[in-house]
Amino acid sequence: MTSDSDDALSWDGDDGDSPTPTAPSPAARKSVAPADATLPQGWNAVGKGSGTVGRPVPEKGDDADAAGTEVDADDAEAPGLSTAMLLILGVVGGIYLLYSVGWVVGGLRLKPLANFFVIDAMFLPWFVLAVAAPLLWFLASWVLTRGKAGWIRVSALLLGVVLLVPWPFVTVGAIGL
Repeated sequence: MTSDSDDALSWDGDDGDSPTPTAPSPAARKSVAPADATLPQGWNAVGKGSGTVGRPVPEKGDDADAAGTEVDADDAEAPGLSTAMLLILGVVGGIYLLYSVGWVVGGLRLKPLANFFVIDAMFLPWFVLAVAAPLLWFLASWVLTRGKAGWIRVSALLLGVVLLVPWPFVTVGAIGL
C-alpha cells in the first residue's frame, strides 16, 4: 500500500519505471535553427539572435505586400502617444469644453444687449461659431501638428487656451448686469 503523497505523484497504470529525462547537449541546443522560428502577429523577438527570427508571411487575401515579403512589425503600427501628452490633451480638451459652455452662457447673457445693435440673423451665426471655436481649434491643432514634435502640438493647444477665452462670460459672468 502506498501513501497519499506517493499517489499524488503517479498515474494509474504507472509501474514506477519512468525513464529519466535527459537535458539536450549544448551542441543539440545550437542545432535548432532560429531561422525556422516565426513569431505571431504583434510579437517582437528580443535578445541575442532576435534579428534572425522571421515573421509569418500572410496568406493570399490577407494584408500581404505586393512582393510577398515578410511584414515588419514597425511598419504595421505607429507608436502611441506618451502618458504626458495624453494627460495634456485631456486637460486642454476639458478646458476647451468649459470654454464652449462659457461662450454659450456669456453669449446668451449678451443677446438682449446685442439686439439693440444687430438682428438675430446676424447674431446667431457668430454665436454658433463662437461656441464651436474651441472644438475647431482643438481639431485643427491636432490635424495640423500631426507628425511634428510634441512641443509644437502643445504650444498650438496652449495658444488656443489663451486666445479662446470666453470674454463675455469672464467679464459679465453668469449673473452679472
